[in-house]
Amino acid sequence: MGVTKTEIYKDEQNKLASLLKVLGHPARIAILQYIINQKACICNDLVEELGLAQATISQHLKELKSIGIIQGSIEGKSVCYCIEEKAWKDFQEEFNTFFNQDVKVNQCC
Repeated sequence: MGVTKTEIYKDEQNKLASLLKVLGHPARIAILQYIINQKACICNDLVEELGLAQATISQHLKELKSIGIIQGSIEGKSVCYCIEEKAWKDFQEEFNTFFNQDVKVNQCC
């Protein structure tokens, strides 16, 4: 399999693609929804709530943290995370910009 040539794309395209890649797993969506619904930082609730192994949840949290959409810490078995509000708003703006593009189809398909 070839290497992706990310350097040929605009920064905005690479950023949006990275965000979508991280958000492309249902467990990560479930984690974000759980944190949002708590309206507070969460600590150690995810294993029981989502029914996934701690190691699996830790990996998903690591991926979400890598794009900056959550912030928090892991100390041993203690995990505390919350939504990073500025990043959340920035991502909302990027999604809106992308999906608000005018699409017109001229009966070609």
